[in-house]
Amino acid sequence: MNPPSFRSSSRPTSSVSLPRRGFLRLSLLTTGAFAFGAPAFLRGQNLNNKLNIGIIGCGGRGGAAVEQSQGENIVALCDVAEDRLNAVGAKHPQARKYVDFRKLLDAANDLDAVCVATAEHTHAFATLWALQQRKHVYCEKPLTHSIAEARIIAQAAANAKVATQMGTQIHAAPNYHRVVELIQTGAIGPVREAHVWVSRAWGWQTPAEAQANQDIVNVQERPAGSSPIPAGLHWDLFLGPAPKRPFHEVYWPGPKWYRWWDFGSGTMSDMGSHLNDLPFWALNLRDPLTIEAEGPPPHPEIAPASMLARYTYGARGNMPPVTMTWYQGTKKPSYFTDGKIPQWGMAILFVGDQGMLLSDYGQHLLLPEDKFRDFKRPDPFIPPSPGHFEEWLIACKTGSHTGSNFEYAAALTIANHLGNVAYRIGQKLEWDPVTLKARNTRGADRLIRKSYSAGWKLA
Repeated sequence: MNPPSFRSSSRPTSSVSLPRRGFLRLSLLTTGAFAFGAPAFLRGQNLNNKLNIGIIGCGGRGGAAVEQSQGENIVALCDVAEDRLNAVGAKHPQARKYVDFRKLLDAANDLDAVCVATAEHTHAFATLWALQQRKHVYCEKPLTHSIAEARIIAQAAANAKVATQMGTQIHAAPNYHRVVELIQTGAIGPVREAHVWVSRAWGWQTPAEAQANQDIVNVQERPAGSSPIPAGLHWDLFLGPAPKRPFHEVYWPGPKWYRWWDFGSGTMSDMGSHLNDLPFWALNLRDPLTIEAEGPPPHPEIAPASMLARYTYGARGNMPPVTMTWYQGTKKPSYFTDGKIPQWGMAILFVGDQGMLLSDYGQHLLLPEDKFRDFKRPDPFIPPSPGHFEEWLIACKTGSHTGSNFEYAAALTIANHLGNVAYRIGQKLEWDPVTLKARNTRGADRLIRKSYSAGWKLA
């Protein structure tokens, strides 16, 4: 029997009650793709067969999942804001509606696949439970809110042998494909430096900085008071595993929550999921050796507007050791500030022994341009993608490859989070990827493994 069509709750249940399907070992696979080895609901069947999809977080980014799932059966919708839920539900009257994703997943027997587009701090909970039920999962970036969560999700995905994809949409775009091919065929020679920057300056800033950056939701401190909870918003369900706090308009709706450490990870894990993806892929990066960061004194509750994080990686096959540096806000590499390259507002710069390659989402340049004027590009060897979300839908039905599967996405997410961890503790980290610890300090432990509110446990 199907559950009622609308389930509302003013408070979360007392526990997550996540079923375990074997012990979730903290080990991460090392290959970039996998073939599914056990049957899932629709594997091997005709692509015309429709998936039964549940969408958790159907407003904001989840709205894109709704639109891109139009050719499938949308059978369950969830959002903590009833106005969003009802607006989407009116267009999909056949779908069950929930405000608590746990209740959606309690009644998931008829689901083949789940899309997770909640706030960052609940990504891992919704994703893990779906994986443990052997559902295909698409999760918006960043995959998780912490390093330990990313390892757990990667192992759960490997155990489930289902189709997974993190929402790094640009990974499927032709420009990224061509850049990867150029770097990996040696167009600019061995790459020893990579620089990634974005001018977005959301986070802790002075009022003058906020005005200059037109940041209309800038805050400097946690509000002392509260605001009326908007009608239909289940604030306690939004908080979920996060520490309890009264509602205030500075937290809601998105992207306001994204700058608060309790709910998000600031620009690094958000935009870094898109931009750091390119060097991570092109240079075969995985576990950094060291991570250090600099910026303003860390705020205990709010992510920084401007910072940089520097990673060192050892040799990978025939690729030499490389240093990758992330810059956000006012921070920029010297190549940018000295006018040595075009001043694109967000970009990735590869520095090789025989030249440089500058890229953003949709274009790239080989530099110096005169040197590469007659350069013969390699024949494309990365197959074109049907589209990032469509790639996942096809994989759900056939077991085909996805570019941002959770094994790859977890490694990228861990690296991004490490930049924030190094910044927040103010120390250079010597990273041990096996134990998920910094060898040289225990100060990072509290940020690598989160604690949760009573009744919430990720297991």
